[in-house]
This record gives sequence, structure tokens and C-alpha cells, in this order.
Amino acid sequence: MTGAGLGKGLPWLEEDSEAGRETEIPPPQLAEPGTQGIIRGRDLFGYVGIEAVLDQMRRKTMKAGFEFNIMVVGQSGLGKSTLVNTLFKSKVSRKSCTPSYEEKISRTVHLKSVSHIIEEKGVKMRLTVIDTPGFGDQINNENCWDPIVKYINEQYEKYLTEELHITRKRRIPDTRVHCCVYFLPATGHRLRPIDVEFMKRLGKIVSIVPVIAKADTLTMDERLDFKQRIRQDLQASGIRVYPQKEYDEDVEDRIRNDKIRENIPFAVVGTDKEHQVNGNKVLGRKTKWGIIEVENVAHCEFANLRDLLVRSHLQDLKDVTHYIHYETYRVRRLNESNASVSGLSALPLENGTDTPPAPPPSAHRMSSLPM
Repeated sequence: MTGAGLGKGLPWLEEDSEAGRETEIPPPQLAEPGTQGIIRGRDLFGYVGIEAVLDQMRRKTMKAGFEFNIMVVGQSGLGKSTLVNTLFKSKVSRKSCTPSYEEKISRTVHLKSVSHIIEEKGVKMRLTVIDTPGFGDQINNENCWDPIVKYINEQYEKYLTEELHITRKRRIPDTRVHCCVYFLPATGHRLRPIDVEFMKRLGKIVSIVPVIAKADTLTMDERLDFKQRIRQDLQASGIRVYPQKEYDEDVEDRIRNDKIRENIPFAVVGTDKEHQVNGNKVLGRKTKWGIIEVENVAHCEFANLRDLLVRSHLQDLKDVTHYIHYETYRVRRLNESNASVSGLSALPLENGTDTPPAPPPSAHRMSSLPM
């Protein structure tokens, strides 16, 4: 296409000064099907201000705040409450009483949740910690995960009900479980049957992050061997723990998440006690051999867990919950409703035993949408 002034301002048309005419050069590389190409900053006439949308999103988030709901599961005495308090450097979780022998016979799992508003540098987060006292404490632990599965699905159902209202709230309260931290006792052996069964069932409906509790009871060699055996058991049992490979969006994502997957489960130590080390105050546990610094990666992997849950993957955990786990539940429930209307028998609610349908690729990455 040529003609006087036809290409003025079009970055892929240049003027041939010698011939006095415009010549067509290859257009920018297409970003994706349906687009005309990528017009980069150097090709624009001037400053547009597109980057300001990041400031808009930041201001909106700081004003509204956001929710993060974390569930902790494991036997009594593994330091679940202490670790959560260490993660958020505040008293956000209360310790449960250790059950007596009689309670171990008759006690069932019951869930407790407590919420706090945490504010840091103007950013507000409503943190809800869901504890599961009684899990794994009974003489007979058969189906002890059922109350947990029921709770997770109830939160999905609550969110779905709000979505289906004709007049919806502008911001739906989010009580869905974004992450389940599963505490493994530092036995130094392999996964127990209860660990395998729990993670197989729950890994299909919630993001699970396994950790080795009270890792300071193991030597470094014992810790490495134990972690390796756990990874082997996870793979052999087909257990899905976060972050899953199939949800990696690109090469950068894969490289970063591969490093995390190589270190799972994290060997952690929790404490709310401060000690003086070389003139500095550090969180740590004092033993007769010295002080175990919780945030020192040479002593334990607490810092790696904190970075995953808070500093690098918090939004991704919420995205996976919304676009993968909740979407799977929503599709199933809507299919049940259609089946009921058609006079067919409705499917049972998700119980953690069925494999969910494959999610749409990269759907959970739509983090620009409000959660």
C-alpha cells in the first residue's frame, strides 16, 4: 500500500527519502491470534500512561484489602499454631489442648476458624486460619478427613450461591480455603497411610503444601533422606501438591516452581521467642547445642515456606483456588442442577475421590480480575 501521507504515524510504514515514497516493512510480531501486532513504547507517538493502571490496581487493593484463608492440618503437638504465628509474626492462631486417652477414642475432628485484619505498609489483609483439632488423634482414624472435605466444599457452595443470586454483591465475601498446610511428623521414615490417603483426596479440591514439623529433631542427613523418601512416596501415589506442573504458565514459571518442587516438603521449625545472636534479635529455639534460627535457611526451611505462602505465590494460590478448584466444583454443581431438571439422578457432591475435569489452560492466571 502506497500513497501520499498514507503511512504517516504507522510504525510499520517507513518513508523512502530517496524515492519520495513510502515503503511497507514487516509489521510487528503478532502477540496472539486475533491481534494486529505489538506496538511497543519506541513506536508510540508519545507517552500514553498505560503503566498507570498498575498504580490504580495498587490503590484499589490497598483501599479494599484482600482475603487469605489458610488451613492447617496435622496431629496435635506438631506446632501448627506456633508455625502460623511465626509466619505472620503475630498471635493469629491459638493452641489446641492435647487430647486425653478417652478423647482419642471418642473424639471427632471439628474445625475452628479465627480471623484477623493484618495491616502492613497500608495494605490490609483479612487472614483466616482454619485449624483442625482432632485430626489423626483417634485410635481409629478411618475417614477422619471427611469433616475437612465437607468444610472446603461448603465454602465453595457458599460462594456459588452468592454468584447465582440475581442481584449479586459487588464484592462476594471469600471464605474458600486458598491453601492447606499439611504437617508431617518428623519420623524419618516414609509417609504413613493416613498421610497418603488425606493428600490424595484433598489434593483434588484444595492446594496442599506439605511440611515436616519440628524438623530440628532430625539431623541434616536424616532430613535430606526423609525429604527424598517423601517425594518418592508422593510421586508413587500420584499425589498432587502445590505447585503442580500442569499449572505452570511459562518457562520462567516452570524454572521458579521447579526449585520449589525440588525442596518440598519444607522442613520447618516454628517459634515466637526472640534471642540475641551476635548482637541481633532473631526468632529461634534455644537448645543445649545452641540457638536454631528460624529464618536462617542454613538451620531450617521456614523462610522458603514463608516466601512461597506470602511473598511470591499468595496471589497464585488464590488464583488456583478460584479458577481451578472452585471452577471444577462449580461445573459439577451446575451439571447436577441440569441433570435434576432433566429428570436424571444428580451426581454426588465432590468427596475428594473423583478426578476433576481438566481446567482451561492458564485460566487461573487471570489475576487482573477481582477475587
